[in-house]
Amino acid sequence: MQNDRWLLPEGVEELLPPRAAQLEATLRRLLDLYQSWGYELVMPPFIEFLDSLQIATGKDLDLHTFKLTDQLTGRMMGLRSDMTPQVARIDAHCLKRELPTRLCYMGTVLRTLPATHGGNRSPMQVGAELYGHAGVESDIEVLRLMVRTLHLAGIEHVYLDLGHVGIFRALAAQAELSAEHEAQLFDALQRKARSEINALLAQIDLSESMHRMLAGLADLHGDRAVLAQARDMLADAGAEVAACLDTVERIAEAVDGIADTSLHFDLAELRGYHYHTGAVFAAFVPGQGQAIAQGGRYDEIGKVFGVARPATGFSTDLRSVLSQVSAPNDPLRGIFAPCDEAPGLQQAIEQLRGQGERVVQALPGQQGGASEMGCDRQLVQQDGQWQLEAVQG
Repeated sequence: MQNDRWLLPEGVEELLPPRAAQLEATLRRLLDLYQSWGYELVMPPFIEFLDSLQIATGKDLDLHTFKLTDQLTGRMMGLRSDMTPQVARIDAHCLKRELPTRLCYMGTVLRTLPATHGGNRSPMQVGAELYGHAGVESDIEVLRLMVRTLHLAGIEHVYLDLGHVGIFRALAAQAELSAEHEAQLFDALQRKARSEINALLAQIDLSESMHRMLAGLADLHGDRAVLAQARDMLADAGAEVAACLDTVERIAEAVDGIADTSLHFDLAELRGYHYHTGAVFAAFVPGQGQAIAQGGRYDEIGKVFGVARPATGFSTDLRSVLSQVSAPNDPLRGIFAPCDEAPGLQQAIEQLRGQGERVVQALPGQQGGASEMGCDRQLVQQDGQWQLEAVQG
């Protein structure tokens, strides 16, 4: 019988050297970055009661969550598939601050289904959330931090996609669409299915102006000129839509000052429509159809925990980000120490390690020397003193 115990479940991945070291080093740098911006690290548990994990996102996360029964209480529990609801719980229920609160997180999540065919089901989710401020300034801060995160991870140029779910939501309310019609139109807009959109709107009792505005959303994507086009096309939509466009424009002006970014607009992009409440944004790289980072505003997420706070944030899968970056190819570095009980050897080894050096000590009877163990120097004893000498290639 073939021994296949080494196999991992489909979509569950492990990292080997040097990728594992690259990911861990990037996590350390990101933690320092977030701290320098005032974001505090939180570490939510890997498993929680199911109703807590699925607040706000509800059915959107249900299919992605592994479920099991708690043997102590009989309640359903879930393995986290997204850390954002957990961080919202911490802000609302545990911290209970009234001032703006900046929190960051990093950890593995587990999903029943991959985001794409053959994709990873155990992402390393990294993100930041800003609670307690409803202004566009906090959206801009979070977007800038997302871009800085990608640059630090090695993504040289970021393509940003910017939208606002409040535009469609306001138009749907103004048109008094039924829940069924709203859901059907939402689906058609995501596919930019113009003929399907027109056919659906023709079945609904709408004014000519409302029909034109809802149908026109599918065409509001492209460069900066889209904003002027939207102002004209949605002129009859009212103050709420105008305010949404003001927000998008403010964010766009801020993005203009971020180096190594390109900006695209899509006012029919309704990513996380049942979750987000305002501006939404996503980052892309060439050759990658899926966003490598995304975020936006999701006000009142903590309402289920008793504290309705405005919130905005972003998250990314660091594994996916690093897959877009070349693996480290650093030259061999380290010090090889002999297997010896000679006086002063262990003291010399500890001193070098204390200085940040990588020191590998030989084991009795091992095969391979300094070069094979990834070392470019070695400890040798000369005149009773332990000294470093270069390893000859």
